Amino acid sequence: MRLAAEFTTEPFVGEGTPPPHATETLRIVETAGLTCVFGPLGTSIAGEDDELLPVLGRVLATALAHGATRVSLQVERVDG
Repeated sequence: MRLAAEFTTEPFVGEGTPPPHATETLRIVETAGLTCVFGPLGTSIAGEDDELLPVLGRVLATALAHGATRVSLQVERVDG
């Protein structure tokens, strides 16, 4: 099934260089080859469940390992 997810890592820093908990999770998603949009308040990704779900586990672990104090995650099924 096709899924879309959005995650936000905190603490939010504001303007300037994004913190490691944001940039390292982006690297995880890009390395996995998933379609993603990196924004100031979150990262959106999409893919098939068998590809996306394992990546989300790595995203959570990576964010927390790089200083995130909270990770908000939404996952939506988008395959009709």
